[in-house]
Amino acid sequence: MKICQELLETFGEEKPGNIYNYLLNFGMYRPNRRTYEDYKKLKELNSWNTAERIYQGYRKKWKGPNVQIYIFPASANNSLFHKREGEKSGVAFKDKLFLFLPPLEDKKEIEALLIHEYHHVCRLNRQKKQILDCTLLDSIVLEGLAEHAVADYCGESYQAKWCQYYTQEEINTYWEKFLSKELHVTKNKKLHDEILYGFKGYPKMIGYAAGFEIVSRYCEDKKLRIEDSFNLPSEQFLLGFHS
Repeated sequence: MKICQELLETFGEEKPGNIYNYLLNFGMYRPNRRTYEDYKKLKELNSWNTAERIYQGYRKKWKGPNVQIYIFPASANNSLFHKREGEKSGVAFKDKLFLFLPPLEDKKEIEALLIHEYHHVCRLNRQKKQILDCTLLDSIVLEGLAEHAVADYCGESYQAKWCQYYTQEEINTYWEKFLSKELHVTKNKKLHDEILYGFKGYPKMIGYAAGFEIVSRYCEDKKLRIEDSFNLPSEQFLLGFHS
């Protein structure tokens, strides 16, 4: 709560508990012995310095905005969107991003997560939409593009597991059945997250997986420059996506 008290201004919030509960969903730690040990290991590994160096490199390379980056130990328990304990995860906003890290010896793991989240920051700033005006289509394309950047800069072995959850045929089926008619649903509606993350009977992480498939098919026909991945409207990536 003391940590979240420091974040009230950047979130425009009055209650630190609201911030903490929100961040818990994305992999924020709960204080216990294990996460304290993880924190000490993260310090030993110089994880903050590693992240700073990686961030400055991509900020320069992508001509991206200057944002605050917060690093905390990853949850030792399951979080809402990340089913395995101790997994790295994060969440991004236009003006800040959070990384939730287990102790990682492989610095490329930190790079992959930072690429994904900072790509979100860059695209959100270029698209000029208010967050709550973003649609399900915007969100699935956002996730697909970020993970495509991970593949480009770190290699396919560093991609998130949800990229391989479904075959092309399964994506086609789920696209028709669940996604195609709901692409306009905005982020402030419950249905948006239910489909994106795969709650309430929807396939697990289907929005993410579909986003990656959409971007992959787009890139089969066209070379996607990093600038394009920030600037192109979400609808552009549906051109040629035939289910």
